[in-house]
Amino acid sequence: MTLIRVLNALFSVYSLAIVFRALLPWLRIDPYHPVMRFLVQITEPLLAPLRRLVPAVGGLDFTPMVELIILWAVEQFLRVLLTVLL
Repeated sequence: MTLIRVLNALFSVYSLAIVFRALLPWLRIDPYHPVMRFLVQITEPLLAPLRRLVPAVGGLDFTPMVELIILWAVEQFLRVLLTVLL
């Protein structure tokens, strides 16, 4: 069960990184601020491919929301898989 807790913690931290990355520009945080650069660096590998598939609607980028749903589904799948295997 410890592995499931670690998995849950990792997905939670990464999900928070995506949420913060989506919200910080609304607070007019400088894109060159070290925190913002770090968030972009860790989230962009998963968000960039989605941007090609999910168009912006009215100037709003919905890829973070789509990515959070995908992460949730992957986490649930892995949790069930680990429960069955362990």
